[in-house]
Amino acid sequence: MEFIPAKSILQKANYGKEWFGVDYNVNLYKGCPHQCIYCDSRSNCYQIEDFDRVRGKQNELEILEQELRKKRKKGVIGIGAMSDTYHPLEKQYEITRKALELMEKYQFGVSIETKSDLIVRDMDLFQKINRTQNVILKFSITTADDLLASKIEPGVCVSSQRFQAMRELADNGLFVGTLLTPILPFLTDSDKNIRQIIRLSAENGAKFVFSMGGVTLRENQREYFLEKLEELFPGLKEIYVRNFGNQYFCYSLNSNLKNVLEEECKKYGLLYQMEDIIEAYQKKNEMEQLSWL
Repeated sequence: MEFIPAKSILQKANYGKEWFGVDYNVNLYKGCPHQCIYCDSRSNCYQIEDFDRVRGKQNELEILEQELRKKRKKGVIGIGAMSDTYHPLEKQYEITRKALELMEKYQFGVSIETKSDLIVRDMDLFQKINRTQNVILKFSITTADDLLASKIEPGVCVSSQRFQAMRELADNGLFVGTLLTPILPFLTDSDKNIRQIIRLSAENGAKFVFSMGGVTLRENQREYFLEKLEELFPGLKEIYVRNFGNQYFCYSLNSNLKNVLEEECKKYGLLYQMEDIIEAYQKKNEMEQLSWL
């Protein structure tokens, strides 16, 4: 793996606490091998050339430790926003695991989103962090159909394996849930698919299911996505162009989608609104810490 220069690793979150209560972000790798056909990180605005090739960052753990040590304000660190931190090279280099050890050492919470069951490897560290800080683990799941998942997300384990990993983490006391995003119009936005994902989430220990109801399509990402649609689902590209043109955010045209999401989440006792999810996973540790005083 190539290692590229880096001046900083820890970044203050630029969306406030609106995204799962995250205070800081780290991107431990540049690029991602999962090859998800819809990945927003391919967009030109992020300036990541050759996105499918994973690169590490020179001296990143030393830089991260210095930054964590200097931070007076503790908080939750988001991992995996730009590229999934759990990919095959992580098995060899263990950069994510070593970063988690530093976060535990300096008492920072963790928010992770992933499509990989490799996350289970670091369960011991999540449990350690969770004793005093806030931990939330999100599995990005777009379809309950493993065959479809293998087409639109060919470089990562299928959805059933993600649910299995979710179950294992939940059984060990960790706050887990489903990031049902993106939802791909005409492909994964059926009532049946949404119901299945929510049911499987509940059966595998999820506390929440969060969705944004569509997919982002920006410059470069749009072209890649449409090419893949034409390759994998002939005729679907034409439907997208006709319905969405150059829109940035393409909402599902399934008018029943929001109602299905809310009804099914209520049916299984799952959270689905961002403010409720943040309150639930952060309140847990705050109450435990108070009980120790």
